[in-house]
Order: sequence, then C-alpha cells, then structure tokens
Amino acid sequence: MKREIGGTMLEIPKHVAFILDGNGRWAKKRLLPRNAGHVEGAKVVEQTLEDAWDLGIQYVTMYAFSTENWKRSQEEVGALMGLLRKYLMDCIERSAKNNMRVRVIGDISALDGDLQKKIINLEEKSKKNTGLQFSIALNYGGRDELRRAVTKIAKECREGIISPEEITESCINDHLDTRDLPDPDLMIRTSGEIRLSNFLPWQLAYTEFYFTEVLWPDFNKEELVKAIRYYNGKERRFGGVLS
Repeated sequence: MKREIGGTMLEIPKHVAFILDGNGRWAKKRLLPRNAGHVEGAKVVEQTLEDAWDLGIQYVTMYAFSTENWKRSQEEVGALMGLLRKYLMDCIERSAKNNMRVRVIGDISALDGDLQKKIINLEEKSKKNTGLQFSIALNYGGRDELRRAVTKIAKECREGIISPEEITESCINDHLDTRDLPDPDLMIRTSGEIRLSNFLPWQLAYTEFYFTEVLWPDFNKEELVKAIRYYNGKERRFGGVLS
C-alpha cells in the first residue's frame, strides 16, 4: 500500500517488528532508576501503535521480554512483570476502543498464573477486532520457538500424523508462534545495537533491518517515518534478480 507522507508517495510496510532497546540507558542519562525508563518506554509503545496504524501499517510485533531477560536482577524483572500486569489490564479496554487485536508469542507457561490468565483473556476478547494486529513477544526466544516447533513436529511424526517427507518450510511455519502472521517487512531496533538478540530468526530471513541510535523512550512518529523512508530505498528481491 502506498501513502503520501511529507509530499512523497511511500510504500508502507505491511508488518513492522520492533526491538525495544535503550530504556535503561535513557534512565541512566537522567540519573533515574532503570524502572523509570521502562515506564516511559511503555508509554511510547502505545503512541507507536497509534502512529503505525495512522501510517497504514497493519501488523506490529514488539519484543517486550526475552527468554534471556530472566538473567536481569530480581528487582528489575519484578518491576517489568508489574508493568506487564498493568499493561495487560489496560489493554483490554484499549484494544476494544481501537479495534486492535492482540496476540502474545513466546512460552507463556513460565509466567505467573495470573499473567497467563490475563493473556488468554486479552487474546480471547480481542480476537475479532479487525484494526491493527499487535503481537507482543513475551518470554520469547527465537531458538526456543524453533525448539518448541521441532518438538511438536517430532511428536506428530511419532504419532503418524505426518511423515518426515512432509516437513516442508510451510510445515515448520505452521508450528511456529507466528503461524497466523505474515513475515515482517521491516525490523526496527533502537539504541544503536546492531544485532537481532534471538528475535524472530526464521521470520526475518528476508526482512529489511533499520538500526537507529535513538533510545526507545525517545522514539516517535518522525523516527518511524525515517525508518519507512529507509525501507523505500531498498530493492526487495527475496533471493531473485530484478529485471
């Protein structure tokens, strides 16, 4: 889909994935506790979702908490889980108001029982919404997702549901957390780090990457438009050759 932005017709990516990085550094620069950065970052999540839909983006996936984030201090993990509880409660009303569907990808079985119930409730209540399709990666790791997919496929082979010859790319894709989602067209990582950090390794195979020095709490619509302009400067060949 094309849309005029700032006097220029731009191709709008259908699906944008985000690695939200820099909350801690944002807080440190201001001599604030790390949790203050996470609180500010959560506000930016909501504004970015509104901006994305306003620009014509249909799918957004955000890396909120990785399988490796458990290694952080108990205090920081506790604060993040507290923020998550509040967000999930508020998100039911917000998703209804904005016609937004919310999914969670990752292994939620490691989360506290009350969080699991909130996630299931949110997904159920928003599943018929037809606006922005928002996916939150919680306790998510790309290698763990692939491990879980392989385990499911192996079990189905053992039970005779599928044969080894039927394990195609499509079959693997159907066993991933993102099986109902298109692959991201654009991945944005804030704070200047240039790596994927175990985020969607299968799904990002042909995605365009945009890395910015901007810390996540400072990210805004102008920065999102910059990323879309960068995306428009790329020729997407998917392994082929343009004529």
